[in-house]
Order: sequence, then structure tokens, then C-alpha cells
Amino acid sequence: MSSILLASACLLIITLGYVSKCASSPFGTCRKCKGFGYAMKTDRKGRLKRGKHCRRCDGHGKRIRTGRQLYNLWLRTYRDATPAPRKTFVPKG
Repeated sequence: MSSILLASACLLIITLGYVSKCASSPFGTCRKCKGFGYAMKTDRKGRLKRGKHCRRCDGHGKRIRTGRQLYNLWLRTYRDATPAPRKTFVPKG
């Protein structure tokens, strides 16, 4: 019983930590280009030089986090499903 409680507490802490990370910083560095926005190549002498434009992050070096993507998708679905509030006409006077 205590191991199940401990596991669920750890899972809750990890989940809340990731949610707070996505809320405070929705963009993270791109894992493919490591935040440069382009691939690093070496020339014949072994010096680093700029490579191709990163297609994954579109050259920005930042990507939206998976948790934030899921939240944006849920929010968009919720807003599309909820009817807009009706505006009633109130005459002046």
C-alpha cells in the first residue's frame, strides 16, 4: 500500500513540475540543432562552420514543448465547441 502511495505521489510531483515548466516557459531549445537554428559542420581543416537551416525549428532554435502543444490543442477544441455568448441589444437612455 505504501509503495503505491509513494509511486502516485512521485508521479503527481513530476506531472505538476512539467505543467509548471510548460506554463512558465512554453518554448524549449530545439534538440536537433541544440538552439543554434542551423546544423554545425566542419570544413576540411576541422573548423566549425554554419551548416544547413534547421527544418525542425525553422531556424529559430526554439520549439514549443509537447505539454504546451497539448494544452493549446485542448484550448482550441474547447473554444470551438463552446458557443459564443449572445450579445443583447440594450438601448441608451
